[in-house]
Amino acid sequence: MPRSPTPRLPRAARQAQLVSAAAAAFLDGGFDGTSMEAVAERAGVTRLIVYRHFDNKETLYRAVLTSVTQQLREELADARSGAVAPVLVRVARDQPDGFRLLWRHARHEPTFELEARMFRLVADEYASGFVEPFIHDATMRRWSAAALVSYLHDGICSWLDEGDPTRDDEFVERLRAGARALVTAWAD
Repeated sequence: MPRSPTPRLPRAARQAQLVSAAAAAFLDGGFDGTSMEAVAERAGVTRLIVYRHFDNKETLYRAVLTSVTQQLREELADARSGAVAPVLVRVARDQPDGFRLLWRHARHEPTFELEARMFRLVADEYASGFVEPFIHDATMRRWSAAALVSYLHDGICSWLDEGDPTRDDEFVERLRAGARALVTAWAD
């Protein structure tokens, strides 16, 4: 059965649509198990349209990771110190498949392992600035920053999997309280 014509979208809107469809496809099939045809099907477009925007599957996967990290960078730059958890949850809700892909899956894909590791290092360094006033020992601070990042991201991924979006505000408050309790327990 032939496809009905795909409505013409502005370039940026089409790329966002394709990135979202790709995130879902890669999350389901992994990098090796996902074809550009599968992405096209998810987006409701032809494979030709996908190739007009992305040269290859690797470029498309990177675009998914970049979309999430760019939104995080932009929103965290404007956030005050206590607003990290709400920003993370908002970005995760905006790009749930991309967020999961970045945090859970990219590090297991050899082609993207370095990007995933770099994301974690940047996130750990960012968290280190928050825990520094409470944890003075450099080794413990590095560990606690990495543990705090894992707590936040793993918790958010689990909430995306099982949580009720109408209760996001309650979840954010519990996530923040848990982060404060962890830092308090680790303080020297």
